Amino acid sequence: MLTNHAFMKPDLEAFGPLLHGTARAWRLKLDERLKPMGLSQAKWRTLLHLSVAPGPLTQSEIAARLGIEEPTLVTLLHRLEDDGWVTRKNAAHDRRCKTVHLARRAQRVITQISAEAFKLRHELLDDIPVSELRTCMRVLTKICQKAERRNGTGERKTAAPHVHVDGNGRN
Repeated sequence: MLTNHAFMKPDLEAFGPLLHGTARAWRLKLDERLKPMGLSQAKWRTLLHLSVAPGPLTQSEIAARLGIEEPTLVTLLHRLEDDGWVTRKNAAHDRRCKTVHLARRAQRVITQISAEAFKLRHELLDDIPVSELRTCMRVLTKICQKAERRNGTGERKTAAPHVHVDGNGRN
């Protein structure tokens, strides 16, 4: 006897690639719009993570949020610092750690990033009924929560925190 799971297997196998592809396509579309500002995806994503954090982040915290290795982040931070987007300071709690702070110049560009993200979001979502979007968001939230649950050793498995690019809590 076949179960619903057996009937859905091909659809379920497509879910992961579809989810990944959708997120990638969305980022690339926003990236196209932000390139004229001189911002690569790596740069604008870093600035956004810093802008929504409750306080300064350490380099290791930023690397975890972006899903990249620390040496890769250090190179990126050198470029951001050289371009006047961020500054790094010794952390008060541990002099071996550096915290990263947005420079004044970054505040203006974050407003522009948010405006472009807002426009793109509306272009991509406007013709989708709100009820369908809410269902989609509930499902994605459940999947994310399951993926972030603690593993058997008590350590929390975490994905990158969600970055909201406007004041309304929307990406």
